[in-house]
Amino acid sequence: MSFKKAYTIFGLSEEAKEALDKKSKKDTKFIKGICGDPLLEAVPQHIGTSTEVIVKNANNAQIVLGRDRPKGVCSGYGGRGDTQAASIDIVVGRMGGLFVESAQLWTDPDFEKDAARIYISQKTDIDANFGLAAGTVGSAIGVNDDEFDIVDNPNIPAPTSFKPSPRSGIALKADGVRLIGREGIKLVTGVDSINSQGGTIRSVAGIDLIAGNDDSDLQPLVKGENLSEALSRLVHHVDSLAGIVDTFLVHQTSLNEAIANHFHHSPFWGKMTTISPSCQTQGVKWMIDTLSQTKRSILLFKANLRGFQLTYLNEIGKKYINSRFNNSN
Repeated sequence: MSFKKAYTIFGLSEEAKEALDKKSKKDTKFIKGICGDPLLEAVPQHIGTSTEVIVKNANNAQIVLGRDRPKGVCSGYGGRGDTQAASIDIVVGRMGGLFVESAQLWTDPDFEKDAARIYISQKTDIDANFGLAAGTVGSAIGVNDDEFDIVDNPNIPAPTSFKPSPRSGIALKADGVRLIGREGIKLVTGVDSINSQGGTIRSVAGIDLIAGNDDSDLQPLVKGENLSEALSRLVHHVDSLAGIVDTFLVHQTSLNEAIANHFHHSPFWGKMTTISPSCQTQGVKWMIDTLSQTKRSILLFKANLRGFQLTYLNEIGKKYINSRFNNSN
């Protein structure tokens, strides 16, 4: 982690530095930005085109009204001469933290290094321009290419690995992005049948949540109610299995008792023989162990199963698996 100074005169012209040195402390306090006063600082300048309209202040905040342009003047659909490629680029802090390490005072848009940006374009490849993983939604690159009649510009070499398939796009980028709704936030897809380029939308695109810009292990989100129902059914089946084992235990105990106390008729006038001492001893021990250990374990298991169901699968449970606030389809 690196830190910048709160105030620096880096990048000011020598004339500005000399003038600053000649001013008294009383004078300089009015150009240091305190309480909204003017702030004397060096800022990189945007390399504009003849058609861009730029609204800016003296402190590295700009709004550029132009055409799709992710980098230099020849980049994007605006650079290659496409119509219907209007864009609004709202940016603060061009070059970001790298400006203090470089003497470069003129710069093109840099979607990686500029500090914070809201980029709106009528026609763009939004994921490719910002270096985002495609995920399952993707940036529409190489998707439904047959739906569009894109005029090739001979001055701009075409990509070799894919055909551009533009869409309108909005991107927000900063060190921290927060979407705050006093009365809820909705992320909704699939609301129209025609996209911004006049193409037919033939399928519903979902929503990807990609941490670390790595989609190599992207997996579907679960539906909470379905999962809860499935786990409840599983609890039901396991509970039934416990009942089956308990019933088996009762029947087996009766059989073992009969075997432990069984006797035979001797060949001497059909008189009964004595009970086998070893069999009777082991049989009594087995019945005691079964009742004191196995039976008790089954009852404890069933109690734990009920506790699991109450904790995770019931809305009042402390660790209920469904969100009480957020929903997804």
